[in-house]
Amino acid sequence: MSHVHIFGGSPLDRAGAMRDDAPWLDAQIARPDARAVVFWNGKPLVASSSRLAFLSAETAAALAGRDVRPTFLGLWESAPLFAVELEETTDPALGEAGGFEELRTAALLLPGPEAGIAGTVKSLFDWRRRHRFCAACGNGTEEVSGGWRRLCRSCGAEHFPRVDPVVIMLAEHDGQVLVARQPQYPPERYSALAGFMEPGESIEEAVARELHEEAGIRVSADRLYGVRHKAKRPYDPDARDFYKMFFLCRRVDEGEPAAGFETSDARFFPRETLPPLS
Repeated sequence: MSHVHIFGGSPLDRAGAMRDDAPWLDAQIARPDARAVVFWNGKPLVASSSRLAFLSAETAAALAGRDVRPTFLGLWESAPLFAVELEETTDPALGEAGGFEELRTAALLLPGPEAGIAGTVKSLFDWRRRHRFCAACGNGTEEVSGGWRRLCRSCGAEHFPRVDPVVIMLAEHDGQVLVARQPQYPPERYSALAGFMEPGESIEEAVARELHEEAGIRVSADRLYGVRHKAKRPYDPDARDFYKMFFLCRRVDEGEPAAGFETSDARFFPRETLPPLS
């Protein structure tokens, strides 16, 4: 894709084939060039320079406690990178290392690759928090594969991070684009339409269905503009992870847009009156 969206520019070689090699992971943590990012309460540790604060992997592991194995993120410029989440109930206050900031705020300042790393860590830790117990039998799960898999020793079920596909669409017609608003939006706020794919439908069918349900028009999904993986509201620990696929669409009917199931208004605006896609 020619456009890299926020949280979508991770520079990591994830080295997935090595995640189950526990001795190799231990050796990586002990390397002098091994680094780690630190989270607390869903917030990344950010240095005063508006960059992620990278600690040595052993220092980060010591902060997390002896029973916590750092999550292996992958290799960055051939050096291992890990992540830990501190469990303190109050801000650990790491002094000169930096401060813990809301990801929604920090992402606007972090360089693209670091925003991608932070989004990955946030998604992994939120998934881990929601899957401490097995969905099949209810017993506790154990973290394996460097933090990328949870295993239930009672029934053998394996649990992996889930990513749900979402489409977001901007329909064009005669130099105008379709946007809509939901009842809870602030006055005068409109946005492109979006929705989750449903079982048994293609990406293009999801695009057409959502626009017909929410704006009453029929379109053809002409061009995939970009793809982004991020947590839905990455600052919200109860939200789902998703892949968001951005489409530019062509209107194929002449009907007037109308409010739908989740929208209170839908209309076409001249494209030049809207901010650029980002």
